[in-house]
Amino acid sequence: MKDITFYLGLSLLFTHEMDSMPNHEWRILPILNSLSDSAGEWTFIVAHVPLFAITIAFIASLNRSIRVRARMIVGGFLLLHAFLHYLFSASPVYEFSSTLSSVLIYGAALCGLAYLLMTMFEAKTDAG
Repeated sequence: MKDITFYLGLSLLFTHEMDSMPNHEWRILPILNSLSDSAGEWTFIVAHVPLFAITIAFIASLNRSIRVRARMIVGGFLLLHAFLHYLFSASPVYEFSSTLSSVLIYGAALCGLAYLLMTMFEAKTDAG
């Protein structure tokens, strides 16, 4: 169940990144928001290639310690990402107003929280 929750959260995040294109997410991000729309979009897309590759490599690592740590970091990021969206939602250029966008963003955060709680409970149970 824990792994399913993790992969569901990651899938929601990756799908959110597809949803971020019609919602012009680069317009709310520091540095990218100073670029032209075409340059911001291009940079946003290209930057996700190494981010996704590195994320997938670490969460699928054959080294258990690296894999566990990477998954905890991703779980925490899912929470941080939703918090940042909440903060940015007051911006006049924020366009993530659809139900789908909210489900992707905050659903990923719920999965991240559930994953972290299951991992902590599992560690506590194993320890004693």
